[in-house]
Amino acid sequence: MLKEFKEFALKGNMLDLAIGIIIGAAFGAIVSSLVDDIIMPPIGLILGGVDFSQLFVVLKGEGDFNTIQQAKEAGAVTWNIGLFINAVIKFLIVAFSVFLLVKAINKLMRKQEPKAPAAAPPPEDVRLLREIRDLLAASGSPAS
Repeated sequence: MLKEFKEFALKGNMLDLAIGIIIGAAFGAIVSSLVDDIIMPPIGLILGGVDFSQLFVVLKGEGDFNTIQQAKEAGAVTWNIGLFINAVIKFLIVAFSVFLLVKAINKLMRKQEPKAPAAAPPPEDVRLLREIRDLLAASGSPAS
């Protein structure tokens, strides 16, 4: 059983999958930083200094809270609109990146597809035998 597991774990596809997951996690961190640190601050500034990561509505709870953390510490129930907007933007960036990656891979795969070699012409004796067969069939000879 251990041998089977070793063969399974060391298959090329399994290693490719593991590498893909590791790179995907790193890419996710980069996209999160891109959205949280680069994209959303200027958008919030344009919209009047709104910090999207702290945009929320208190659904249940008493008090005036400046941050989601303060609301949670007080036991308030919040609707975290800004975090949802950030998550949607992150998803769109990742989805678009994956689309571009798949498109590039498909383009490479089309270029690498080997073209079927042209069928080699039949040997001379086969060609002559086919001509004789066709002539006999056309003349109505009983030899066919």
